[in-house]
Amino acid sequence: MAGLNASLGYFVAVVIFTASVKILLRKWPRFSFVSEFASSFMLVACWLEVQTIVEVGAWAGGLGPDVTVTMLFVLLLTHGIICGGASGNPSLVVQTFLQLEAPVLPTVFAVAAQFVGAHLALLAAGYYWSLELTDMHMIKNLMSVSCSTSLLVPVSQGFFTESACAFIFHLIQLNLRRRSALIRVPLTAVLLTFLSHTARGYTSAFMNPSLAYGVTFHCPGFTLREYAVVYWLSLTFALLLYMGHIPRLFARNLLYCQKTRFRVPKGDKAEKKKNSVRKMSSNRITGHL
Repeated sequence: MAGLNASLGYFVAVVIFTASVKILLRKWPRFSFVSEFASSFMLVACWLEVQTIVEVGAWAGGLGPDVTVTMLFVLLLTHGIICGGASGNPSLVVQTFLQLEAPVLPTVFAVAAQFVGAHLALLAAGYYWSLELTDMHMIKNLMSVSCSTSLLVPVSQGFFTESACAFIFHLIQLNLRRRSALIRVPLTAVLLTFLSHTARGYTSAFMNPSLAYGVTFHCPGFTLREYAVVYWLSLTFALLLYMGHIPRLFARNLLYCQKTRFRVPKGDKAEKKKNSVRKMSSNRITGHL
């Protein structure tokens, strides 16, 4: 239980830091991209600790998989409540840019802030492990030099796993977009927890480039290019499948046919009726003659 108490204290400290940044940003709305930094920092920092419990907690702290799944769900739920509109996910930010819903400069600042937050979260988690507050964290500190990668399958299989999970996520998010936050945030947390737990033996279904960068890109086993193909390029492929086209790049839908329906205005319909009545009356007159 000592390891679990230390982890909970770590989670609370990260949440307080993120909430403080969000409160301070209310006075400076021009620097709204910093909220993406805080969102990414919270997500990566807490996810690294959850991964520590998954890797070491079972035999160093007596923490089973039920604890890790519960903590992951609580993490995602808390992240959705505190961060709100700041997703901490570069793929979602780039998606709004490709859909012509955001300009170039804010998109660049937001994505850069997300990766900076992910890198600082990695450094903060490393410092926290170096304190060796419990046996679990002492073992994790020894393992941090050669960490275990989350990509447990070949690159091709990992690419299609991440693409499938991201495609499912975007489809469900489409239905939840107009729901209230009381329904959308918990259901999104359940969906992400389910996908991550299901794909744990494959890629862990991060569906987030900055999260994957902070959690597994520094681990040996694959090159940076192979990680980028699995965790970055796959999301672009899933976005193309989801949208059918990318408005920023293509004006035409490349995958799905859109049927156009032409409706005749009411004025034209009335005029056509008058013309048909006139023709019928003229035909009757000529018939009588």
